[in-house]
Amino acid sequence: MQKLEVYQSLWAMELRNPGFAERSKEEAFAMIAEAGFDGACMDPSVDEIPQCREYTGLFRDYGLGCMVNAFPYTVDDMLPILDFAAEVQSCMVNVISGVMPIKPEDAVADVRRWIGEADERRMPLLFETHRDGLLNDLYFTLQLMDLVPEMRLCADLSHFVVDRELRSPVPERDQAYISSVLKRSDCFQGRIANREQVQIQIDFPQHQEWVAIFKAWWKEGMREWRKRSADDATLIFLCELGPPPYAITDADRNELSDRWKESLQIRDWVRAIWGELDVEEFEQKGL
Repeated sequence: MQKLEVYQSLWAMELRNPGFAERSKEEAFAMIAEAGFDGACMDPSVDEIPQCREYTGLFRDYGLGCMVNAFPYTVDDMLPILDFAAEVQSCMVNVISGVMPIKPEDAVADVRRWIGEADERRMPLLFETHRDGLLNDLYFTLQLMDLVPEMRLCADLSHFVVDRELRSPVPERDQAYISSVLKRSDCFQGRIANREQVQIQIDFPQHQEWVAIFKAWWKEGMREWRKRSADDATLIFLCELGPPPYAITDADRNELSDRWKESLQIRDWVRAIWGELDVEEFEQKGL
């Protein structure tokens, strides 16, 4: 039976407010586990692997699954990150590549090399849609998808909304582009954007049109994933509401909303969407 697991980003647990002491990693892990998340995600570059290795015992102690978002800045960086991911039993590696050729065709060799290195280690490797990374731009991504059909994606669609200043309602052409990305995505990330801001407050009245758009995209992507995935496959959804400056602040550097509560809300939305898809399948089968 297919399963949904919802993870929380450790980066998203950071406060980055000069008026408050930072949570310890122990506090962050305890909050994540007590809230019922299935796992947590680390975001190492090669230089940060030793620090991330210190958290290995916390994953075990709190019974949380592990995910790695990788930040390679050279082609050779991928191997040590993949080896680290295997060491900590990561469910997958999502790549936010600092290797960023201008032309899509110039990225093909590196992408295929990294896919091969991951395959040798039997580590699922996804390429994340992310600004200031290899898949910085929606159009670049669409072209690279055609050039490397075996490349799988992690969909953080907030970046493309800002990158392309997508309008609401989403034009038919742009919706078709997003659908193409969703069909290639094997992991989804929870952040809601509008055409000018990458992370908006999800309970503000003026943002509800974009909340509805993102929930529809997540449902579409999850539906497509269920159609093509094995009966015993597990889908990972990562809640990743970033600290300031991702999070908008007032003049006193206080955030305009509670990101932790928003993470819990997105988690609940995603679980509800998964349940709606269960109902869809039952109805289609006439059960």
